[in-house]
Amino acid sequence: MAVSSRTQAPVAGLAAMARDLAEGVVSSRELTERALDRIAAAQPRLNAFRIVRAEAALAEADAADRRLAAGERLPMLGVPLAVKDDMDVAGEPTAFGCAGDFPPKAVDSEAVRRLRVAGAVIVGKTHTPELGQWPFTEGRAFGATRNPWNPDHTPGGSSGGSAAAVAAGLVPAALGSDGAGSVRIPAAWTHLVGVKPQRGRISTWPEPESFHGLTVNGVLARTVGDAALLLDAASGPHPGDRHRPAPIPAVEAARRTPRRLRIALSFGTAFTATPKSLDPEIRSAVERVAGRLESLGHEVVPEDPRYGQIGLTFVPRATRGVRDWASRVPDTGLLDPRTHGAMRTGRILGGLPLRASRRAESYLRWRIGEVFGRFDVVLTPTTAAPPLRIGALAGLSAMATDRAMIAACPYAWTWNVLGWPGVNVPAGFTATGLPIGAQLLGPDSSEPLLLGLAGQLEGEERWQEHWPAETGIETGTETETETGGAAAPHRS
Repeated sequence: MAVSSRTQAPVAGLAAMARDLAEGVVSSRELTERALDRIAAAQPRLNAFRIVRAEAALAEADAADRRLAAGERLPMLGVPLAVKDDMDVAGEPTAFGCAGDFPPKAVDSEAVRRLRVAGAVIVGKTHTPELGQWPFTEGRAFGATRNPWNPDHTPGGSSGGSAAAVAAGLVPAALGSDGAGSVRIPAAWTHLVGVKPQRGRISTWPEPESFHGLTVNGVLARTVGDAALLLDAASGPHPGDRHRPAPIPAVEAARRTPRRLRIALSFGTAFTATPKSLDPEIRSAVERVAGRLESLGHEVVPEDPRYGQIGLTFVPRATRGVRDWASRVPDTGLLDPRTHGAMRTGRILGGLPLRASRRAESYLRWRIGEVFGRFDVVLTPTTAAPPLRIGALAGLSAMATDRAMIAACPYAWTWNVLGWPGVNVPAGFTATGLPIGAQLLGPDSSEPLLLGLAGQLEGEERWQEHWPAETGIETGTETETETGGAAAPHRS
């Protein structure tokens, strides 16, 4: 079946919106009202939002219009954006995909605060699976978030709500977070650019570090330029952050054509003692991207990083992070049985194994980083499988879920252990029209190089010209029965 897409953009990009606002072509209230209308129309079909801040967002938009009229100019003054529901927005609860009655937060998280400093209007908070654990966005608290390219499939996770919202054109860009690929996986499965930055690039405060250093905040957008603009706006430390990398100029880097690079093409994965295989269509798509990079003058050579036993250092940090976060849930009885299993594992591994896993990080950086003595960038698939069907992992045991998600997504999580940056770029579509992604990986603080390479690739691939044909925006007629019982978002 041919790809079902449209080339006419239903919504402008982030940079274009900011430019139109600054030039007086459109008002922030107009853009925000349109975004809220699109969200309302698409919600029954896609179910991307946990919270829609209709009244608050319109008030923020009116304030932005007054500032624009007074001559003030900021990078995103008046632009409507969304953030994932693991980030605090003052006056709203942060449920992180869990069921229950969570109290509203008193202050913004540091990343959200920085978006406000840049002038953004926060229209809502997007769905994520329970405590961000899985590469699908489904849960008893809200139902299922669906992929705009095919609503029978997941947009991925755990930043699936943000990915669905951007892919469908509900907002021009959004923040997500990435603890095992949770920005890059949904970006791959929804035809977006997804940037997992260097650990600490975007603050995770009020967490000094999130999930013991595995999870970072990242960005999702349709273009490299828009992703870079959002990355610049959201980046910067809080005084309490544990990790504080030196600043980078993301927008400038995205516009810079890189020198001739030596790129390692890798289809190997880290050892996990679980079966996994690469879908032939994904291998073919990544090989095609490699060919495109060669046509741009780069050298591409097959080579795998030396991952070693990196998986042994991931599990203690991930499960202890689940246990830490679950301790804040008002009613743990509402949590998924698989979450309780992770909490038990986190208790067992939270002492010496956790400390040992942190100490091993410097050795793993040396061992795996050896590849960057010979190559500038590593190119891999972002996932081993196309987007999973809705409900494919529902009702499985914890072990069966782990095996299934490792089989589908074995390529992204290693870079979370290392804390290094990675960028998903769209790599095409399966024969049935499902998006495929490729991953550009680099060493410490290599975002400028990765963004420049991704921007060069975008200039040839023109992936931003393809949009899902049907998103529910135009009609919004699907019922809850048809979408599998999507929960209505909280509106404030």
